[in-house]
Amino acid sequence: MPLTAAHAKDPVIAGPLGGLALSAVRASSPMMVVRAVRWYRDLARLGLHLPFFLVHDVGLLYAAPKEQLELAPRPGLEVVLARVPRAADLGQTYRGVISEISQSEASERARTMRLSDDLVVVVLARVLGSLVQRTQAKPTYPATLPLDPELVRDIDGQIGPLFSALPRTFELATLDALARARLHVLTLADALDLDTLRLLGMLGPESTAAGALAHVDLLAAISTPAANDIVNFSLELLPSVLETRRAKSTGTHAVHGYAGIGNKGSLDSLVLTELAWDDVEFARRMIENEILYYTREQAPDEARRLHYLLIDASASMRGDRQVFARGLAIALGKKLQLAGEEVWMRFFDSRLYDVQRSRPGQLPAAYILGFKGERGRNPARVFAQLATELALLRARDQRDPVVHLITHAALHVPKQLVQEVRRQAHLFGVFILPSGGELDLDYLDLLEGHAVVDHATLTEKTARAAAATKIVNDAAELNDRVPPSTVAPRTQRASEDAVPPSLRPARGSLPPPSIR
Repeated sequence: MPLTAAHAKDPVIAGPLGGLALSAVRASSPMMVVRAVRWYRDLARLGLHLPFFLVHDVGLLYAAPKEQLELAPRPGLEVVLARVPRAADLGQTYRGVISEISQSEASERARTMRLSDDLVVVVLARVLGSLVQRTQAKPTYPATLPLDPELVRDIDGQIGPLFSALPRTFELATLDALARARLHVLTLADALDLDTLRLLGMLGPESTAAGALAHVDLLAAISTPAANDIVNFSLELLPSVLETRRAKSTGTHAVHGYAGIGNKGSLDSLVLTELAWDDVEFARRMIENEILYYTREQAPDEARRLHYLLIDASASMRGDRQVFARGLAIALGKKLQLAGEEVWMRFFDSRLYDVQRSRPGQLPAAYILGFKGERGRNPARVFAQLATELALLRARDQRDPVVHLITHAALHVPKQLVQEVRRQAHLFGVFILPSGGELDLDYLDLLEGHAVVDHATLTEKTARAAAATKIVNDAAELNDRVPPSTVAPRTQRASEDAVPPSLRPARGSLPPPSIR
């Protein structure tokens, strides 16, 4: 509903909207203010209660195209600020900070990226979060401004009464903190890792269902120094990955158009040339299911497999190994997802961490970039827990699990535990060697395929990208070749011999065992 005189007496509405009298950025569309309301509410959920005008102005500098913005104070601002001590001086300093942020390279690049609301919230938390601790005054109203477009329609003429309805100690204290921390804020604004924002945008919008938890993962991703190397490596791999297309399925239902030719269908879909056969040949072709029918388009089949990306996060994976492992996991997860498969991601060190389930068109990339594991290393415990959870998973899900293990070459696991995991799922490995190291694991014969990446490959940019691309492509091709029935039933012995010989994949058809 539109603003009324009653709203001027409601601190929830008059508090944030009245502060717009101090705003230095004006958008051509009033609906941009509605986006700012969401940013304001989401920041409060992260524990960052900032004045609404500050969220509005800085957020628009990163989210809206330059031609849709105007750096200008609100009409009648001088009259309003003249009644408040120091307000005019602080307002002038604030407009100078806004002008510098608007001219920064980070701001100009971010405007062209069309950031989602979740990413804008994270940018604001990164740039303005330190002001919350520096501000001496506390807000006198909650950050629960209703997300109602009617409240901000034609608001310019009502900002004066709304501003005067409440004391503005909180807003002025925040401006004072901004004036004292001006260089710090400008440094954070100019040092934003836009490559991370670009990667997160390419991998699909982050889920808003997780609320503040999703924002925490995003904030950790852009605040982690090591994340930038992973992002740059992922951006090298993704162009070829994003070319993946999911094949369409064909069916017999009379919907959509014809998509191809098959051996099943109704009489009205019969290929007319089939009627040219004589009666005997026609009968034989029908008995042996050789009659041709036109098939129609239908929705793709449900994913037959569940891909489990298991990523080593122990201390042995720091540095180049961590960059390679996590960048490879992002690229491989996206490749499988574009092919129509469901992907789960999970870290481990001395224990298995919570599963991160990807959604259609989305990957938990922020979680992968910002995750830190500091619990030592216990491969036997990890594989024992994995085998138990895979057995429970197969008891309630008909899809075949496919475990992609990305780890250090010194992952020594008791062979019987690997056999148990192999009994429950397809198992592939990527092993990253230390400098001068060799791969010497007694369970390699249980894997359906594995790749080895040596230290020299990790340190050379072109070779590293080529090795990761080959692993991703080989994994996708092997996923198409290996039939689901190669996983042993749950009732058989915990051994690779439990798989009937006729169903075992030929060793010679697997990818090359090493990538040097």
